[in-house]
Amino acid sequence: MSVKELKFDNFITQIIDEHNVSGRFGGRVHTRFPPEPNGYLHIGHAKALIADFGIAEQYGGLTNLRYDDTNPVKEDVEFVDAIKEDIRWLGFDWGDREYYASDYFDQLYEMALQMIRQGKAYVDELSPDELREYRGTLTEPGKNSPWRDRPVEESLALFERMRAGEFPDGSKTLRARIDMASPNINLRDPVMYRILHTPHHRTGDKWCIYPMYDWAHGQSDSLEGITHSMCSLEYENHRPLYDWFIEQLGIFHPQQIEFARLNITHTVMSKRKLRLIVEQGFVDGWTDPRMPTLAGMRRRGYPPEAILEFIETVGLAKNDSFVDIELLEHIVRDDLNINSKRRMAVLRPLKLIIDNYPEGQTETFEVKDFPQDPESSGSRGVPFGRELWIEQDDFMEVPVPKYHRLVPGGEVRLMNAYFVRATAVEKDAEGNLLAVHCTYDPDSRGGNPADGRKVKGTIHWVAAETALDAELHLYEQLFPDAYPEDLPEGEVFTDHVNRDSLVVLPDAKLEPSLAGAAPGEVYQFVRNGYFTPDSASAAGDKPVWLRTIGLVDTWAKMQK
Repeated sequence: MSVKELKFDNFITQIIDEHNVSGRFGGRVHTRFPPEPNGYLHIGHAKALIADFGIAEQYGGLTNLRYDDTNPVKEDVEFVDAIKEDIRWLGFDWGDREYYASDYFDQLYEMALQMIRQGKAYVDELSPDELREYRGTLTEPGKNSPWRDRPVEESLALFERMRAGEFPDGSKTLRARIDMASPNINLRDPVMYRILHTPHHRTGDKWCIYPMYDWAHGQSDSLEGITHSMCSLEYENHRPLYDWFIEQLGIFHPQQIEFARLNITHTVMSKRKLRLIVEQGFVDGWTDPRMPTLAGMRRRGYPPEAILEFIETVGLAKNDSFVDIELLEHIVRDDLNINSKRRMAVLRPLKLIIDNYPEGQTETFEVKDFPQDPESSGSRGVPFGRELWIEQDDFMEVPVPKYHRLVPGGEVRLMNAYFVRATAVEKDAEGNLLAVHCTYDPDSRGGNPADGRKVKGTIHWVAAETALDAELHLYEQLFPDAYPEDLPEGEVFTDHVNRDSLVVLPDAKLEPSLAGAAPGEVYQFVRNGYFTPDSASAAGDKPVWLRTIGLVDTWAKMQK
């Protein structure tokens, strides 16, 4: 699926259609995607990203990229750059509309002064703990701060001194004066500015007071002429505050619209929790292929088209729910099944020696890249010789019932090559299997013997002389539990991280046509799954290949 093929038909498009009929925004659709640069985007952000860009494009509108960089403590240029890369990977472009909340710090400050002059804001001196105490609860009203009725001129003077850096962190805040008894707790005199003596990644040391999200968000939308400000459902109770600020200032009024966030089984979506996973060393950084980040999925070989299709399939709704991760894997697998060339690779190699094959002789088999597609013309030459590598699991000295691969005295088909029959084994002094000896039938070239006999087993192989050495990484779910945040009392989610979620196979053997494969190119290793070269493996080292996904389609089985 491409960006142009995305189609949304939901309650959000219905709202936009109503606005277009009423003429509220003059037929304009202008959205924004406002990530905070304090981490990498994950699959949950992809839902918002695709909705913001996709719906605007559907209506011939525009989308701004605006970084919500109002908290300098954990924000970094690394995350700014990573977000851009993720957006482009999914096929979207913000043109020349790259903005930052920090672009508006001067204007937001002037707006705050206006609010103070109107008697709608005041400088407060409650400590953070006292602020929480005075705020009340969902069932009990809050109580007024002792500084709530501070004179306007005094608040103006103190706010200017806050900006000048005269006060320490946490000593003062600027709060909106609304209603401490409001049933909506977000309207109980919310904090607009706090003191943070921390350099900002763009403004440096210019500011030591920083706007809160609820103060910066709506005004930034207004300044940019945003028409439809889409956000997750958790901000539904913030919409009255969004509207209140804009109404008090008398500025252009966008429409905030909320939709359910994306929750997926077997993972966590909190950026704070993902940061903990990274910082505590459960994974190798934000781009680890086990992470639900878009960078991790890209590195693992997930096609961006599959992400688009997944989000369109899930859709935009008003109710929170969980989506089975198997659905995402099913869509990824379907895409790769159509578009990935086939190759042979042996994950856990065992030597196979064909005793009656002429020593020194080699030959080449022409093998189709897409054997499942009769119309496909792509193929490559696969070398064959006397010594081959096969999977350890494809030979068993004492076979279990219904085992149809190679056994002593038994015959199998070597994929695209010959029939072979096992005749003997080599072992070391400890009894470990070193090699299997066999004979081949020269009349079975191509896997079809002249006498028409059949075998039940077909195994893949790689010629030993021309094999490429590689290290393979196989992945399991980072969280075996479907709902890792649904925990018994006293447990934390990191207690349930699967410490065996990465399996490293250091001695894999690949067919030589895979030399020079680039990261992002995904191949099906027949019988073993889909793999891509690792973009993070060091040049000159043994190449590392990552398993994108296995062949077993759990989702398809679940639907039967």
